This record gives sequence, structure tokens and C-alpha cells, in this order.
Amino acid sequence: MNKAVFYHAGCPVCVNAESRITELVDRGRYNVEIVHLGEQRGRIAEAESAGVKSVPALVLGSDVLHINFGASMADVKG
Repeated sequence: MNKAVFYHAGCPVCVNAESRITELVDRGRYNVEIVHLGEQRGRIAEAESAGVKSVPALVLGSDVLHINFGASMADVKG
């Protein structure tokens, strides 16, 4: 099974996107990990290394899908 990581910061845009992503992503094909960067600040560097420029974002392998716009990574880092 492929791993997917959904990064978000907890804002209303992010929470809505999390709800929709978990409904839409094929769970038989992907194991989706949800990472709330506001609560898991130690994973910000990981997200940036994966290519995340803003949240919400879904990382599928080497592909980064930026979904809508909730906050830039600069905003997330505070």
C-alpha cells in the first residue's frame, strides 16, 4: 500500500480539506497519515523537505498537491 501524508495547520480551510481528502482518497490504495503542523511542529521541516509550500497539502510519493490555500509555511512556522 502506498503512503500519503496530508499536512495542515488546523484552519477552517485545512479542516474542510482534511474531511474531503479522507472521503476521496482510495483507502485500498493509500494509507493516509494526517499531520496537524500546529500540533506537530517538529514535522514542519519534514513537510518542507517533501516540497510543501503551503497548507493544506497532500503528498503522494514525490508529488505534492497543494489544495486551496490556508496558510504559507512561513505562517505555519510563525
